[in-house]
Amino acid sequence: MSTSKGKNQGYRVVYSEFGNNEEALERAIEELPPSKQNVRIQATRKGRGGKTVTVITGFVAKPETLDTLLKQLKNQCGAGGTLKDNEIEIQGNHTQKLLEILTKLGYKAKISGG
Repeated sequence: MSTSKGKNQGYRVVYSEFGNNEEALERAIEELPPSKQNVRIQATRKGRGGKTVTVITGFVAKPETLDTLLKQLKNQCGAGGTLKDNEIEIQGNHTQKLLEILTKLGYKAKISGG
C-alpha cells in the first residue's frame, strides 16, 4: 500500500450523491419581476476613502440582468459603478436620480439612510 500523496489528491471528489452541484446553484437563482422587488437606495462613504457612493440593495435577479441594469444606470448618471454581491454601486451621490429611474423601470424603490 502506497502512502505517497499526489498533487491534487486532497481536492478530488470521491463520491457525490446528488451529481453536479454547480447546476443546482444555477437553478436556485430566482428572478422576480421589477414590480415585486423592494430596493433601497443609500448614499454612503464607509470604507471608500471618503468618496461618496450610491448603493442600491435588495435585488432578486440574475447577475446578467443586474449587469444590463448597471450599464443603464451608469449611462444615465454619467458615472462609474460596479456590481458587488447583488448590490449596485454608482460613484457619487445620485440618490434622487436613481430613485426616479428605478421607479420608471417599475421597481419599488425607496431612499434609506440619512
